[in-house]
Amino acid sequence: MTETAVTTKRRSHAWALPNLLTYGRCLAVPVVAGLLLASGENWTRWAALGVYTAAGVTDFFDGYLARAWQQQSPIGRMLDPIADKLLVAATLLVVVANQTLVGWTIWAAIIILCREILVSGLREYLAELKVRLPVSTIAKWKTAFQLVALGFFIVGPSGEAVLPGSLKIGETLLWVAAVLTLYTGADYLQAAIGHFGEDEGP
Repeated sequence: MTETAVTTKRRSHAWALPNLLTYGRCLAVPVVAGLLLASGENWTRWAALGVYTAAGVTDFFDGYLARAWQQQSPIGRMLDPIADKLLVAATLLVVVANQTLVGWTIWAAIIILCREILVSGLREYLAELKVRLPVSTIAKWKTAFQLVALGFFIVGPSGEAVLPGSLKIGETLLWVAAVLTLYTGADYLQAAIGHFGEDEGP
């Protein structure tokens, strides 16, 4: 395959459906934040939950479709984890800012954010050494717990009218995610530590 053909293929994959879903997830971040920072009426909470849920669903389908259709691309591999982290980090910051998430549970949010920054730094460092840091099964469970937990915080007090105690459920799930976050963060650090001090090579 010629260099021109390879370049054309990469460009076509950049605008393939799996990547479009990832782009959509990135665009959903300011929409969710804006709705949560709006007037605080019930409908804005439910609308934010709808956009957030749609974004979470794309997290599964973009990777699945990219593998099934063989449309994996460098930009997709780069943006997929970034989109996840943007959605989680922005939502955590906003629900703390609007005082839906309060008290000791804020520490769970801090743990999750610190871990995301640590792992992102490790991945960037190891990428320069051509070393991959694959996502573990427990890390996927961690992501699932925190995504569901944040859904309860997004709907907030409006959800209490539908399911009493929903905020407590969200707090519990977020703490479970925080514990798994500590475990997976330590696991990734242990996997990476053996490469510390290595040269990037020629």
